[in-house]
Amino acid sequence: MLESINTMVPILMVIVFILGYTAIATEHKIHINKTASALFTGIVLWTIFIVFVDNTTFINQELRAHLGEISEILFFLMGAMTIVETIDSHGGFQIITSRITQTDKRKLLWVVSIITFFLSAVLDNLTTTIVMVALIGKLIKDREQRLFYVGMVVIAANAGGAWSPIGDVTTTMLWIGNQITAGFIIKDTFIASAINLVVPLIVLSFMMKGHVERPGVEVDRAADLLSRRQQTEMLLLGVGGLIFVPIFKVITNLPPYAGMMFSLSIIWFYTELRHKKMPKETRTALSVPRSLSRIDMPSILFFLGILLAIHSLQSVGVLGKAATYLMENISNMNIVIILIGMLSAIVDNVPLVAAVQGMFDLTVFPTNSHFWTFLAYAAGTGGSMLIIGSAAGVAAMGIEKIDFFWYLRRISWIALLGYLAGAGAFILQSMIV
Repeated sequence: MLESINTMVPILMVIVFILGYTAIATEHKIHINKTASALFTGIVLWTIFIVFVDNTTFINQELRAHLGEISEILFFLMGAMTIVETIDSHGGFQIITSRITQTDKRKLLWVVSIITFFLSAVLDNLTTTIVMVALIGKLIKDREQRLFYVGMVVIAANAGGAWSPIGDVTTTMLWIGNQITAGFIIKDTFIASAINLVVPLIVLSFMMKGHVERPGVEVDRAADLLSRRQQTEMLLLGVGGLIFVPIFKVITNLPPYAGMMFSLSIIWFYTELRHKKMPKETRTALSVPRSLSRIDMPSILFFLGILLAIHSLQSVGVLGKAATYLMENISNMNIVIILIGMLSAIVDNVPLVAAVQGMFDLTVFPTNSHFWTFLAYAAGTGGSMLIIGSAAGVAAMGIEKIDFFWYLRRISWIALLGYLAGAGAFILQSMIV
């Protein structure tokens, strides 16, 4: 089917994608919300595809298939954001922030980043980012300072997800595809991932001085009526529900969003039963429907738009051809994988990794070969170089309203240093071991 497509169609779609990407990046200059630009770009790309290609059945099947994958991400995101919002409405995060007494900028940066790094390996980079960005909002008052910490959370979450079989969707893809095993990916990529985090931390530490100012304690009036025990219960139940998601996946083989919805339903049962004797106004304020009404829907729709756009390029064959071109024209596989990681900062790493998986079977590169583990590192961490280069970055961008060019100027170069340092460490480790 793809062979019969006029070559002008992919070119036109790439041009539209670049224009849409530019509109998203210049949101604050053109005064058009990035969600509107993303949705417009995604729909226009599929419209071009179906208008200029004379096979509506094939294209509609492609769209339905991709929408299934996209919906899994959106429902997962909605569930995670609702659980985090419910924990917050119950004052659960205040229990954590009251225990983090550190106000020195450098020390707090290391504490937050290291927690994110290991939590991301247990949960996943998207869920961890949502939790940690919410937590940072309770720790740092000044928005400009807070954004640096959020930037480091994105880097730390992606680095932490890269060395865990359940920490990043691309690593999970390679694990399910039998290209890697769980124990080996941890052993082989942990050092590179840690260096990917430590280098930006060291650089940013030299740029930070003084202490952060804590925001005033803002707890919903309804949360004031709860005992410390009730607040702790919700914190443990919420975090436990998030941690249970990858366990549920391993036990049932159902996709992660199913586990997230299961955890949300348990929390929903808890709030209904635990607060049924409270006054109606208080019960409503602490309810899951109230949390659902407060999650950031524009961020979720932004995900929908940008993923529709990226998947249209995958369907028309652009991403597969890009990966094939790199493989065929560069003989050094290490350089190819490093470039694929960089490319994943511009387009979704999932179709890129899928394209590479389709190009090489296990007879070419056996399970746990250097090629697959290095690909897991590169695809997992490369997206940190741009704010919309990873699911973690897109979530942080939506929650904290981070400007694309602010991240590009302040964080991208630091993320690039960490990425290259980690890649160098991985290659050196492979040569020695």
